[in-house]
Amino acid sequence: MSTSVIEAHGLFKSFGATQALAGVDLRVHQGESVAIMGASGSGKTTLLHVLAGITRPDAGRVVFRPAGTAPIEVTALREAERSRLRRESFGFVFQQGLLLPELTAVENVALAAMITGVPRAAATARAAERLAALGLQGSEERRIGELSGGQAQRVAIARSQITGAGVVFADEPTGALDSRTSAEVIDALLWSTTGQGRTLILVTHDPQVAARCARTVAVRDGLVVDPAVSA
Repeated sequence: MSTSVIEAHGLFKSFGATQALAGVDLRVHQGESVAIMGASGSGKTTLLHVLAGITRPDAGRVVFRPAGTAPIEVTALREAERSRLRRESFGFVFQQGLLLPELTAVENVALAAMITGVPRAAATARAAERLAALGLQGSEERRIGELSGGQAQRVAIARSQITGAGVVFADEPTGALDSRTSAEVIDALLWSTTGQGRTLILVTHDPQVAARCARTVAVRDGLVVDPAVSA
């Protein structure tokens, strides 16, 4: 098995009286695709957000091990440092894409690179290449409302990869799609992540989506209940 890229140790997180995570340990390996599954309220989205540095846990550690550099303890970073880590090292795909409707497809993708300091022309060229690779050549100048749900999610996938992120986090990326479009989006997501040696961590309620991943982690009542999670 390859080296772990994300490690979680003893994660606890509560929201008021509700305990979302109750001591989660998890390792995700370089180039692996992992599906996190569980009922509504099980803690699966909270776990994803803590692993990605969006949410800080009440206790526990998350360690990110980027290739070729020293490990980074995500949970020890200040807010600004975690924001920078998310911009530069992580990619994100959400259920509704969270794309900007007033921008075109290529502008939505290029913006993620421009935020990291890439000049507009270079970012736009790179964005067009990513869109073409995902079957959207010819749709670069369309606004998000002019695209189908599946096309919009492929724009979101392209955006998640524009900075060369080694780890992509996806939260219900097919939740709003029909079964055929869902299969097409998962094809694109896997091709652009694990197919290129990157790591994919996704939350899903769909067992067919989870089955496409190399490993499924089950979460219940804030705990990982899958015995294979420490493999």
